[in-house]
Amino acid sequence: MTALLEVQGLVGARGGHHLFGPIDLSLSRGGALLIGGANGTGKSTLLRILAGLLAPEAGAVRVNAALRYLGHHDAVKPALTVAENLAFWQRFNGCGASAPPLAAVGLERLAAMPARYLSAGQRRRLALARTLDASAPIWLLDEPTNGLDAASVTRLEAEVDRHRGAGGAVAVATHAVLRLPESRRLELGRT
Repeated sequence: MTALLEVQGLVGARGGHHLFGPIDLSLSRGGALLIGGANGTGKSTLLRILAGLLAPEAGAVRVNAALRYLGHHDAVKPALTVAENLAFWQRFNGCGASAPPLAAVGLERLAAMPARYLSAGQRRRLALARTLDASAPIWLLDEPTNGLDAASVTRLEAEVDRHRGAGGAVAVATHAVLRLPESRRLELGRT
């Protein structure tokens, strides 16, 4: 079976400074990779390279399926309602109604509210709703629990479990403890 994501000899740098690598890894259907390490060790850089947003210093990334990337910024438009924000990203990603409904992130009651009134945690949940798209087998999530309460973290874990059970895979950079059964851990450190 072909891996959804394959990395060979990957080296990451920022501002001319070596951050990590070389790294070899693969992510298959049902897989989960938790990426840890202190601030500044390259967790976000690694995810951005995997998403194709940054070029690696060396090595190769092969992506064999569609992916969704959630970075630090929520990309929520304050003038649009919660439902309009989600609809925009569904159209942008070409996933139509396949993205999880607002209920999956606990925002169904706020569908008509302008996003400018959302708390930081509610904005993060809205960003997750547009990212957690079943039509994209690979999810790359950078600190997805930032601003989330315990109930929202539990919902996120359930959505990731559901996605993995349906043949998807996830790579998560996080400082938080996430309960993702049978996940692998990659710890980045300064060199």
